[in-house]
Amino acid sequence: MLGRRAKYPVLATVPAPRNDNPRLGALGRAELDACSQLASALAGSRAVLATGPARSAVALGLAAAATAAGRRVALLECDLASPGLARFLGLSPTPGLHEYLRGEVEAAEILQSLVLAGPASGRATEPLACIVAGEPEPEPAALFDSDRCIHATGKLRRAYDLLVIDGPPTGPGSGPLRALADQVDATIVCGERRAISKRLPIPVTGLVPFG
Repeated sequence: MLGRRAKYPVLATVPAPRNDNPRLGALGRAELDACSQLASALAGSRAVLATGPARSAVALGLAAAATAAGRRVALLECDLASPGLARFLGLSPTPGLHEYLRGEVEAAEILQSLVLAGPASGRATEPLACIVAGEPEPEPAALFDSDRCIHATGKLRRAYDLLVIDGPPTGPGSGPLRALADQVDATIVCGERRAISKRLPIPVTGLVPFG
């Protein structure tokens, strides 16, 4: 039986994303502090799936906070229907996860490094490893349910201290989200409180609203 929003704990409250920051993907001190609180709330989870309207901003913040704390972190974009991480971070849009899941490229070809700057540099010992979605795929459910996807997420879990998945949205057509939820330790729903769905198609660890 699907739960209601009120039953989900709030793991952290993050500032609303700013549009006036000149650096692509840069985090301010308040955002980094809130995401560090989120990382502490998710301690023990090796793989975290972010969904909801603000999933990309929170996934990046969580990955950056964990990297700044000295952990080895991979950020994996899994919204194949509407990719945006490459543009937001100034990374190459292809090849990405889509091409890997189709067997067109090998794992080493889709890893990109992002060197954090400003407050997010912290105690980082190495860059944040990023895997963007690649070319759009309007019907990605079968790809996420494939052995190749399960193998990829498992390999990333073993290779890094934390795998953060910038996942598909909630709502109609939730097959990709359900497939990914089976491959993680925790799922967080991110966004303005009024924009977070009251009923969700997957088990939820907690909410990350804007403050």
